[in-house]
Amino acid sequence: MPDQDQTVDTVPPAPKLLALALQHVLVMYAGAVAVPLIIGRAAKLPPEQVALLVNADLFACGIATLVQSVGLGPFGIRLPVMMGVTFAAVGPMVAMANAPDLGLLGIFGSVIAAGIVTMLVAPFVSRLLPLFPSVVTGTIILMIGISLMRVGVNWAAGAPAPTLPGYGDPLHLGMAGAVLVLILLITKYARGFLANIAVLLGIVAGCAAAWAIGRMGFAKVAAASWFAPVLPFGFGMPVFDPVAILTMSIVMVVVMIESAGMFLAIGEMVDRRVDEAAMTRGLRTDGLGTVIGGIFNTFPYTSFSQNVGLVGVTGVKSRWVTAAGGAVMLAMGLMPKLGALVESVPLFVLGGAGIVMFGMVAATGVRILSGVDYRDNRHNLYIVAISIGFGLIPLVAPQFFRAMPHALAPILESGILLSAMMAVVLNLYFNGLGTAAAAREGAAAAARSQEAVH
Repeated sequence: MPDQDQTVDTVPPAPKLLALALQHVLVMYAGAVAVPLIIGRAAKLPPEQVALLVNADLFACGIATLVQSVGLGPFGIRLPVMMGVTFAAVGPMVAMANAPDLGLLGIFGSVIAAGIVTMLVAPFVSRLLPLFPSVVTGTIILMIGISLMRVGVNWAAGAPAPTLPGYGDPLHLGMAGAVLVLILLITKYARGFLANIAVLLGIVAGCAAAWAIGRMGFAKVAAASWFAPVLPFGFGMPVFDPVAILTMSIVMVVVMIESAGMFLAIGEMVDRRVDEAAMTRGLRTDGLGTVIGGIFNTFPYTSFSQNVGLVGVTGVKSRWVTAAGGAVMLAMGLMPKLGALVESVPLFVLGGAGIVMFGMVAATGVRILSGVDYRDNRHNLYIVAISIGFGLIPLVAPQFFRAMPHALAPILESGILLSAMMAVVLNLYFNGLGTAAAAREGAAAAARSQEAVH
């Protein structure tokens, strides 16, 4: 079992630190490199330039994660958070990549400007925390877990989408199931450090089995170079187009709301209250990471949900673990051979781990909702029910909003954001802001948090 005495600031011994950090990197890698691959192909770049985008992404991931976990003055929430490129910006960036007057340079310009906007508005967004009592926070975190489960299920099927070759191959499903079973066995019967790295051990065992049956190779590792510098403005000077900047800034507002939910979730998991100051530092780092991304030829950054689930699975609270993960990502950006090694891990191996981790995020939301008063305030049931219903729309009916203006896509295609907006609005409608009931609920939640710490 995890060490119950360890805290967010505990520094594990070096060998354990590296293993735990590698576990975080393996969990997020597939998602981390997906966006540069998508944008590179949309921009019709040659393979060597797509590789540059991937290396730049890993490099910027590492820097942003280090700042977020360790802290740097007014930046960094100082919690175990891994940073990665957000998928919320993929649609607008693909459109920019295909626009003759924008292309990659227009994307990088809009990313830099949107990052600056994010840093400026972060304090104002943080002041919205009173809108997030337990009934709202728990609903959002539950919806995050439900939304992520689609990713884990697709991983287990062996491909990111049902239309791709090999999706649902019985071998893929069997391997994912075997990894899941192994993780559960290690979690139940192992003790101490071995229990903490159950996900890593499951992935390593799955890779060994995949290699033995010929489903995993190392040709890309052998072909990759040992060192490749990541230079700022490697594709040329950015283009600052007003419409592109406005579009990306709107996307970043969406990202900030989703990030706020992630920060609240991780705070619950590690028994560290996320107050307004901490939220501001965290959201401001989303902006800083995005500016760094634009400078180093990559894209907008946010906290990665996959790794929030991993914290819940392992019980390892240390922010120094994710800081070490950031250092590993930075090294991978500079050493393509390391990146190629991690890239060789089959998706179906990650799938077994993904189902565990993403389910853990949803379970955290359920745990928070279990403390909400439903007996004396039946309106809370309506808040949860309707908010989850709205959040499921993009998942169960992807074409539901197809007749709506395309400009609204970043909002209408995010189940997490739809759920968050409905929960906030319904809570204000039924419970108001600053009511006695809300004050009692906040006091009870604070008491539960203190009990968990002590």
